Amino acid sequence: MCGIAGTYRWPDGKAVTDLLTDTLAHRGPDGSGRYSHPLGDGEVHLGHRRLAVIDLSGTGAQPMASDGLVLTYNGELYNAPELRAELTAAGVRFRGTSDTEVLLEAWRRWGTDCLPRLRGMFAFGIFDERTGELVLARDQLGIKPLFLVRRGEGLVFASELKALAAATGGSLEVDPAALVASLLYYWVPDSRCAFREAEKLPPGSWLRCRPDGRVERGRYWHLREVAAEGRERARAGELPDLAAVVAESTRRHLLADVPVATFLSGGLDSSYLTALAARDRPGISAYTIGFRAEDARFEAMPDDLRYARRVAERFGVDLHEIEIAPDVLDLLPRMTYHLDEPIGDPAAINTFLICSAAREAGVKVLLSGMGADELFAGYRKHLANRLALRYQRIPRPLRRGLAAAVDRLPVATAHRGFRSVRFAKRFLSFADLPEETAFRRSYTMYDREELLALVNPDLAGAVEDVLTEHADVYRDNELDDFVNRMCLGDARMFLPGLNLAYTDRSSMAASTEVRVPYVDVEVVRAAFTVPGDRKIVGRQGKAVLKEAATSVLPREIVYRPKGLFSAPLRAWMSRDLAPLVREVIHDGELVRSGLLRRDALARLAAEDAAGQRDFSKHLWHVLTLEYWYRGATSGSGRGAGPTAEEQGDFR
Repeated sequence: MCGIAGTYRWPDGKAVTDLLTDTLAHRGPDGSGRYSHPLGDGEVHLGHRRLAVIDLSGTGAQPMASDGLVLTYNGELYNAPELRAELTAAGVRFRGTSDTEVLLEAWRRWGTDCLPRLRGMFAFGIFDERTGELVLARDQLGIKPLFLVRRGEGLVFASELKALAAATGGSLEVDPAALVASLLYYWVPDSRCAFREAEKLPPGSWLRCRPDGRVERGRYWHLREVAAEGRERARAGELPDLAAVVAESTRRHLLADVPVATFLSGGLDSSYLTALAARDRPGISAYTIGFRAEDARFEAMPDDLRYARRVAERFGVDLHEIEIAPDVLDLLPRMTYHLDEPIGDPAAINTFLICSAAREAGVKVLLSGMGADELFAGYRKHLANRLALRYQRIPRPLRRGLAAAVDRLPVATAHRGFRSVRFAKRFLSFADLPEETAFRRSYTMYDREELLALVNPDLAGAVEDVLTEHADVYRDNELDDFVNRMCLGDARMFLPGLNLAYTDRSSMAASTEVRVPYVDVEVVRAAFTVPGDRKIVGRQGKAVLKEAATSVLPREIVYRPKGLFSAPLRAWMSRDLAPLVREVIHDGELVRSGLLRRDALARLAAEDAAGQRDFSKHLWHVLTLEYWYRGATSGSGRGAGPTAEEQGDFR
């Protein structure tokens, strides 16, 4: 796992690549490398920061050059042993044991045809000295990031957006439409970028730059097609052995020459992975979180720690418990810097603190249960949307009366929050809507009218564009299965746009690598072969995964109430963050610039403080957006970043 960067026919390319690479130092503290080569009237420069995980020797250093090919690569290939054996049989001689060298030789033999054969997470740039071509590629599901900017015939790329902002001297302009999207979702979709000129290379795709100025793009893997193929296999009765698929993926994800640990929340997904990992690595370490007692009581949060402890004891896991009682005011601007774009999920803080603790203990690699909820319908929104179909059969007058009664209920008092009321209000906000609109409304922050009331009137067109984009992506499939349509929408939008994005950026901020065994091409294929009525059975989400897990885990863990990898936002808003919320509403840059309306923000804060509505997540995201916007418009070219002194351990 590393940080990659480079320039192709870019003015002052060497200095720019040096700056890019230095900005990514936290992604790879174990080494750095540079490569330069003339290219007609310009040059190509590649940079690399290394986090050594496989082949810790110098033979794994990058950029890696061999017989005219040069590679800068970020990721891990979990089928590298098989590819190495195939290439060796074909006469290739390897100098070391790194998967980097396997990738370079696979490219030499198969070119872009090697991409669908790769099983792992990756983003890389590979330069051919003979043809003068540079190719960028990104993994099938968007686990690893790759940002780029094109100007004329030149291109600059990096693992993080902040590096591009720094290298372009602050010339990148904020894209207001992307900020509108971030307000809707509380993250920037993978199809958009917070700066106008910048873009994210789409998952499962490649881009080729030619010395004559031509640029080609290609798609080698598409989730929509995988889902359609899964539907046909299901119709033919070819149902997967899910327990075997997950176990095999977990075993592959343990491949490393350094210690590997796991996240262990005590929930199904992380407990299942931890139990499987402990089979192969007895005594493996795991990391879990708890919250301040007063915060957990206020938020009525479930006691996940006791479940994590039971799993650890049963499988001989070395459990490390971390209390999340951070100085939120200190962490907020620093996390905003490392998250690159406005991401309003406080789980990023949890990930960073867990990874920091693991790194201090000498652990570089952790396994996460990320992705299981998206692929196997494990979120409350999946079940809620199914229940909404039944709710719509209730006579309309009764529905109106129920909605009015619930609307009058408070979501919190001064000392306690009411989760059931919050869930009921959330459910009734979308239960009467058509399928796509209901699904969007079940997990996004605002409906159309609320979003229009919040932003500058000039951004009304952007609001419509963002809503249309969601509808287009959600409907872009041939599935006749409602549950799998939701899962596909999540895997294409929610997973790469939010969960994989914050996991990569917050973990790499702590110089650690997080692997996601559920977000594996073979697990994904298996997931979309499972019919929706086996994913949600009665009121049980992830039913098929739970069934698979019972072969390893006790039923009390498998069928426990679902926990949340989140934070006690209402408690933070009522105490730690209340003064900051007032400051941002009355004198923040978003309000002063005219992007957001002060009166609309003030209404959100007032209703939240009164306990009538739960807008804690909305206000948290406004804070993250405010800090990001301050940095992005400061003229520093660093994105949203604290100074070197302020960063401290975050570098």
